[in-house]
Amino acid sequence: MALQVYNTSTRQLEPFETLEENVVTMYVCGPTVYDKAHIGHAMSAITFDVIRRYLEHRGYRVIHAMNFTDVDDKIIQRANAADVDPLDLAQQYIVEWFEHVQGLNLLPAHHAPRVSHVMDQVIDMVQALIDKGYAYVVEGDVYFRVREFEDYGAFSGHSLDEAMSGSRVAVDARKESPLDFALWKAAKPGEPYWEAPWGQGRPGWHIECSAMSLHYLGEQIDIHGGGTDLIFPHHQNEIAQSEAYTGKKPFARYWLHNGMLQLRGEKMSKSLGNLVSIDQFLAEHEGDVLRLIVISSHYNKPLGYDDEVVANAEQGLERLRGALRPPLSGPTDAPADDTAVEAIAALADQVETARERFHAAMEDNFNTAEALGHVFNLVRAINAARAAGVRGEPFAQAQAAFRELTHVLGLELRAVAGHQEEAEAAPFIQALIKALIEVREDLRREKQWAQADKIRDRLAELGVALEDRPEGAEWRWERSE
Repeated sequence: MALQVYNTSTRQLEPFETLEENVVTMYVCGPTVYDKAHIGHAMSAITFDVIRRYLEHRGYRVIHAMNFTDVDDKIIQRANAADVDPLDLAQQYIVEWFEHVQGLNLLPAHHAPRVSHVMDQVIDMVQALIDKGYAYVVEGDVYFRVREFEDYGAFSGHSLDEAMSGSRVAVDARKESPLDFALWKAAKPGEPYWEAPWGQGRPGWHIECSAMSLHYLGEQIDIHGGGTDLIFPHHQNEIAQSEAYTGKKPFARYWLHNGMLQLRGEKMSKSLGNLVSIDQFLAEHEGDVLRLIVISSHYNKPLGYDDEVVANAEQGLERLRGALRPPLSGPTDAPADDTAVEAIAALADQVETARERFHAAMEDNFNTAEALGHVFNLVRAINAARAAGVRGEPFAQAQAAFRELTHVLGLELRAVAGHQEEAEAAPFIQALIKALIEVREDLRREKQWAQADKIRDRLAELGVALEDRPEGAEWRWERSE
């Protein structure tokens, strides 16, 4: 099955075909760094991290750019209130973001530009739009002529009249049309500014992404991503200014948008004051928990968040870790009886089925929720094989397949308290348990039942369950799955 993606621009599923064979250029809108990033930002970052991981898993070379907006009205207002330099304030939150990249196991973007570092590109683009007649200067401000771009509104589904009636842009009599948006803002007292041919000032919000994408990825890209809240006006304006600049070359082939994270039914945002910061979440939970929450839902749907959602994700994470438990002890070279042969064959069949269905789900517009379900089916198959006594190479291959699929989803599955002995010292622990079982067998042969039971009970307290069989005792880890 060929990869199909939902394109916001056409509002339908489309076959995925890149501009350059086996190469994907992907630009994702990043945070405006005036405050701590929240888990809504993390949701978007995780979504496009998984998309990138799957594309790379398929053999594509992905060139990924994500911006930081470090010049903005909110940053300036916050910095002035705190009596600090706006760029210093932004830098503080950019540093924090890169810490979150590690905590959330995000693949770092190949390009992570910030507005203050691409002013030459912004100014050159604005000047070109002025020269082409798409932009005009008014008292040091520069505005884009929306009506000059005849397809304006097609992407977002807004006609010019609809956009006009729904516009929240403040009335400015100096503009030719109320919908014309700022490419450049004239300097005001107490604000940072840069020199431009039409006067001192700073960029408007929309122009930065176009300038960065053009500079780092070229005039046309394969994927442009961001949240659904950016479709209008931000992405609509990006398209208008970018395609006006390049002579109507399609800016992006595929527009992918993630749904919004909702806290108790409300969109999570800084302006509403109902956010949970990434710092706060990672102080209380593993990064894998948030990733599991995100990939348990389809990326372009709204995602609900509350304590129950978090608790369910933590339980799911424990179930996934259960697939990495070692097999039951016993000789790996022992001849397999009919039951063992059947168990090995069943496990191999489940591994192949899980792989096929996982990839089919991801080929269907990156359906991580369905793909994750097939991973959990593989977990059950591995646990059943362990209980049936499967070990050695068949068991190791199944666990390797599990690791492969969870890696595509970006799950680390790190060992935590209670699992450390399995992940880091499994050979030593298994040998120690086996030795205790042998001592217990000797005690049972000598009919020292109390001492034998004491060993069994102490192992049980440590999470090791024994099962007495005619050929000798078998053991297993007994933890929640």
